[in-house]
Amino acid sequence: MANITAALVKELRELTGSGMMDCKKALVETDGDIKAAVDYLKEKGLAKAAKKAGRIAAEGLVKIAFSEDGKTAAIVEVNSETDFVSKNDEFVTFVTDLAELAVTAESDDIEAFKAMSLGEGTVQDALTAKIAKIGENMSVRRIAKASGDVVASYIHGGGRIGTIVVGAGEATDEVKTALTNIAMQVAAMNPQFVSRDEISADEMESIKVNTIGSALNDPFTLPKPILNALLDKAVDGVWGEAEVEVLAEKRADKGFNFNYLPNFISEEGKAQLAALAVADKENITSNKIFNGLVEGRISKELKDICLMDQVYVRAEDGKQTVAKYIESVSKDLKLTKVVRFEVGEGIEKKQEDFAAEVAAQIKK
Repeated sequence: MANITAALVKELRELTGSGMMDCKKALVETDGDIKAAVDYLKEKGLAKAAKKAGRIAAEGLVKIAFSEDGKTAAIVEVNSETDFVSKNDEFVTFVTDLAELAVTAESDDIEAFKAMSLGEGTVQDALTAKIAKIGENMSVRRIAKASGDVVASYIHGGGRIGTIVVGAGEATDEVKTALTNIAMQVAAMNPQFVSRDEISADEMESIKVNTIGSALNDPFTLPKPILNALLDKAVDGVWGEAEVEVLAEKRADKGFNFNYLPNFISEEGKAQLAALAVADKENITSNKIFNGLVEGRISKELKDICLMDQVYVRAEDGKQTVAKYIESVSKDLKLTKVVRFEVGEGIEKKQEDFAAEVAAQIKK
């Protein structure tokens, strides 16, 4: 049997980050073979990682790296269970290394990325080792690459949000600055599309259907002729005596602002009026005034979800759109790709009940 010295244990501990007793046991089991001991601990790490895999990892970090020529950028999101770990220097370095590796990836496929070589193993092996060492579930969630004539990026909140913006055109300093500004806009305003051209016919139809449904379910915002027709139906056997009296009183008051009528109607009365509007959908949607309202609301929504239609956040007049800002910088500049990662978006976070957790620990 090999002599397991303190120096050997220390060496293995520095290589793996595992506990001293775990390192000693691994060396005993492998007869002092350092390489075999590392593999032994990795195997044990796999078991530990599996136990942690069910825990929700919705915190984490976003990092961005560039190729040497600056024409390709990669962004990666790695999740952890707690914000504390996401600020750990070792975790930050790990995510930084992954971002640099992602620049060389052939695609945005996350499974292919996890199979890429990193150190003495793969990205997945490195992740498993970090889970075993740090003691939290972690996930290499997604990567994205972007290439073009001009590539700019922005990281917000210490790595909570990361954006990449790619443009086609001459890479002047002014253009680079403009794309960086737009990357900041994307981080702040979170557009779903670069331009209206990206919205499919099905998506536009969905936006229209949702807009119509929203309008019908909020009848007090409908054009006055349509609202008044619905109110007449409501008082004719639908509303209760209290709502009928309120409406009669407010209609008789020539100085009353009808925009405040909902404040005097019960929640049940509002729901009944909305039900009347939905039931009369076919008739209402054939009304030109209503269709004008719907088109206006859709246009307003598109200005929110389409980057080029958004008001540029640094516009001096408060009106200039992103499209007009780009045109003012260079008429030849075109946006070709926009990427935005926000840590944990779409992940359902666990609601912690610390009092119950402490009580459970006491019982144990």
